[in-house]
Amino acid sequence: MSSAKHYECTVTVETVFIPEQSDVEHNRYAFAYHVKIINTGNVSAQLISRHWIITEANGEEQEVKGLGVVGEQPLLSPNEHFEYTSGTVINTPMGEMRGTYQMVAEDGASFEAIVNIFVLAMPRVLH
Repeated sequence: MSSAKHYECTVTVETVFIPEQSDVEHNRYAFAYHVKIINTGNVSAQLISRHWIITEANGEEQEVKGLGVVGEQPLLSPNEHFEYTSGTVINTPMGEMRGTYQMVAEDGASFEAIVNIFVLAMPRVLH
């Protein structure tokens, strides 16, 4: 008896404000985000592409689509993970990102790995 196939990836994100790449006087706020993708299913799967929606505090949205992440299309066996760091620049001191990774399992099935909303926020500076 074969077990049912289970397609799932869990994504966690940590963010950090990058003051040296930001220019607050000109509304330029740079953030790095570190992503960890874990194949929590029971079938190997490859990350094919990404789709991000970046929302600034003023409601402005930008959409980013592209193949792979940081130039790679990692193949993840069950319980294997892939980590990378990337960045974005927004025009407000706060914003948020959410998105999906388009995955293809080794049997050809397609599914999405959901990236829940995470916050981009410049830390408050105490004087």
